[in-house]
Amino acid sequence: MRYLPLTDADRQEMLSVIGASSVDDLFVDVPAEARLPGKIAGLPDHASELAVERHMAALARKNLSAGEAPFFLGAGAYRHHVPASVDHLIQRGEFLTAYTPYQPEIAQGTLQVLFEFQTQVARLLGCDVANASMYDGSTACWEAIGMARRITRRGKAVLSSGLHPHYVSVANTMAKFTGDALVHEAPALDAATDIDALIAAIDKDTSCVVVQYPDILGRIADLTPLADAAHAAGALLVAVVTEPVALGAIRAPGHMGADIVVGEGQSIGVGLQFGGPYLGLFACKQQYVRQMPGRLCGQTMDAAGKRGFVLTLSTREQHIRREKATSNICTNSGLCALAFSIHMTLLGEKGLREMAALNHGLAVQAADRLAQVPGVALLNGSFFNEFTLVLSKDAREVVRNLADKGILGGVSLGRLFPDAPAIGKGLVVAVTETVTAEDIETFAKALEEELA
Repeated sequence: MRYLPLTDADRQEMLSVIGASSVDDLFVDVPAEARLPGKIAGLPDHASELAVERHMAALARKNLSAGEAPFFLGAGAYRHHVPASVDHLIQRGEFLTAYTPYQPEIAQGTLQVLFEFQTQVARLLGCDVANASMYDGSTACWEAIGMARRITRRGKAVLSSGLHPHYVSVANTMAKFTGDALVHEAPALDAATDIDALIAAIDKDTSCVVVQYPDILGRIADLTPLADAAHAAGALLVAVVTEPVALGAIRAPGHMGADIVVGEGQSIGVGLQFGGPYLGLFACKQQYVRQMPGRLCGQTMDAAGKRGFVLTLSTREQHIRREKATSNICTNSGLCALAFSIHMTLLGEKGLREMAALNHGLAVQAADRLAQVPGVALLNGSFFNEFTLVLSKDAREVVRNLADKGILGGVSLGRLFPDAPAIGKGLVVAVTETVTAEDIETFAKALEEELA
């Protein structure tokens, strides 16, 4: 959108048309004590388009771009190579039809891609059915908790200590309005997962158990015993996947008994983009499909006998009675879902597995090298492309100093969990196919200097 400031003459003409003498007349319904009488402290006055462009460019130069430095950040958002063909294809006319496909006759491109996206997500997560995406992983996680409440008619969710804290934060916010009780503790710097503790926490009031796979520390657990324990108590298992590339190498949660699998699809087809827009993945068992939020696209035949695509299920308040709606979520992340589907199609199953193997191999190489640095201990016994290091000093300070040296060297657990000082020495490191052997060595030497 271009920056088009109005002149005084423009403003006066608009005011005369609507019958107002000044801009202040537009706010007469706002109590005087609630209005700001002058300038906002700390904010500059308006400027010309050229001045704004120069100012924004100067601010942008202060950023350290992911592509300009050794990059080991992760914890829910990952830097993968996205082929240029993805960006080219998402702009083609056959896909860029109506964003919201209410009228199938003019939205076949959108509907077909979403239908294929659903198939890809269901297979990737190991479930029977998937919806046409949601806003992001954190909101998908909350929607899964709400779905479990509707199915079990219980109001207590047990959240793994290894669940991403941002996902926990969203769930806590939404639970204030629904009355759900959420049970959650911050993780400890322990190689063992919390599966046994989660099983012990399940009771007759539990609607679901929510576990991340791999978890925020990069740990991987067999979810089968947890699924069995939840089902025995009449509860559901919700699995959260923040790094879908991992499912090219490790077993899908749906194949281990998870009833609902949700997650973040950013890793496939979508760049980092300063945190969004991203896309939420949502899949479940067939028996629960009518309690699934969002929308589903289906395949049908038109009057001429040709294959066509339509919205099959939209259990939201814009389509059905509000009291029957499963969610008030407004839409799906259509463009990001399109990018995901195109990238996944370009990879294919073989390509995804090769990409996952490359990620894991580089992560093992990095973990072995970094564990040799004095003052560093590797927490994980197993991992995919993300692992946790325990440093000899506060990781937050180390991360800041590394950034000053031009190295984006992981995410400190102290930053993720500010209320859990005991894990302040933990550093989460992610390694993808974009990392080189030279990057790993640069990181290791800089880390050694910091801990000396």
